[in-house]
Amino acid sequence: MTAYIYPENLQTIRLITRKLIGEDIVKWADFFKDKEAVEFFPNLGLSSYDDRSKYWINKQINRYAENRFGLQALIEKKTNNFIGQCGLLKQEVDGKKEIEVGYHIFKKNWGQGFAPESASLFIDLAFKNNLADSVISIIDVGNIKSQRVADKNGLEREKKTKWEDFDVYIYRIDKQRWKSNRNKIIKHKSLMHK
Repeated sequence: MTAYIYPENLQTIRLITRKLIGEDIVKWADFFKDKEAVEFFPNLGLSSYDDRSKYWINKQINRYAENRFGLQALIEKKTNNFIGQCGLLKQEVDGKKEIEVGYHIFKKNWGQGFAPESASLFIDLAFKNNLADSVISIIDVGNIKSQRVADKNGLEREKKTKWEDFDVYIYRIDKQRWKSNRNKIIKHKSLMHK
């Protein structure tokens, strides 16, 4: 059996994805400079913004090489700006292997719906390609904004647990709920066009 090839150049109405590259390190360092954006982000044991960015980008590049998915750059089609990252991640939670959808958006792009839009894209990718029976998001218990994104995409809070020394909620959507949500959206859109 051949390994699944994790695609890039995925598109929504406003976004296109691409795999992260070394040249993204300088831009992503700006993400780490914003205290509010990284409030719930692990400090990675590194003090400089550049070192944190280099570690983070290289971690995603290694995920691609090891066939463990990885976050991808989100590019806004209208401006061609790098506005954040989103993607699938292989994780282990409470001894169980999971597929997570993760997302990080530059603060200047918050409040525009990019996080739920991109997360939905990757959840669709996971289920359409039978990569998992369910998709999770691992969210710090204090991170209300990310919890809202999970809610918007139909993920439900399943439990509170410890993950990498953080108190987190595990949000989950299974394939059946995803299909039901998609059917409701399609039906709603078709009624709007009548």
